[in-house]
Amino acid sequence: MSGAIFFDMTHLDLIGRGAPMRVAVRDLVLGGWSGRNQDHVQAHIRELAALGISAPVETPVFYRVAASLVTTASWIDVAGTDSTGEVEFVLFDHGGEMWVGVGSDQTDRKVEAIGITISKQLCAKPVSTEVWAFSEIESHWDELRLRSFTMQDGRMELYQDASVAQIRHPRNLLELYGRFGAGTVLFSGTPPVLRGFEWSDRFRMELIDPVLGRTLRHEYQIRALPLG
Repeated sequence: MSGAIFFDMTHLDLIGRGAPMRVAVRDLVLGGWSGRNQDHVQAHIRELAALGISAPVETPVFYRVAASLVTTASWIDVAGTDSTGEVEFVLFDHGGEMWVGVGSDQTDRKVEAIGITISKQLCAKPVSTEVWAFSEIESHWDELRLRSFTMQDGRMELYQDASVAQIRHPRNLLELYGRFGAGTVLFSGTPPVLRGFEWSDRFRMELIDPVLGRTLRHEYQIRALPLG
């Protein structure tokens, strides 16, 4: 009997090109500080610095968390009200082809000041059920747009709105990570928020393709569990 340990994979039931696909996930990787424009990277660093979170020595950074955190659920549970969502494009390999979804790296901002990986491990990572083949959008990739909304005073308010061109190109992210393949789901990193971090019990994220006239969209509710 060998000493190797084998872990069961998480599975995502997705839809691509109108057909169902079951995707096995072994590794969940979260990109950080992944902006193409260093001014935007510094803006995000300032957002986090205001919360006492130190910047990394080199960027981008890739954080490994439990694969079981990725989900297509329409609700998640978190501890308290210190976490916030952030819209990102999501990359994975299936059938030898790269696919793109939209997701949220829900993160506990209070714990982030103690340890970034720990803070990310505390929250589920919702992703869209529908995904696009990267080959269908690569030629006009920089035309795509990421947006997110939070529930404030009973209505959904725009929280993030940016071109994907603010974030490193998917092929550049994969090259920098270096270990992408079947079984890996990679979150891209996020653009800056518009008004500072905001708790919300509902989060909506979108990846918009104005060229082909379509949008990937996912919305989820957040239930704050008591800390006592």
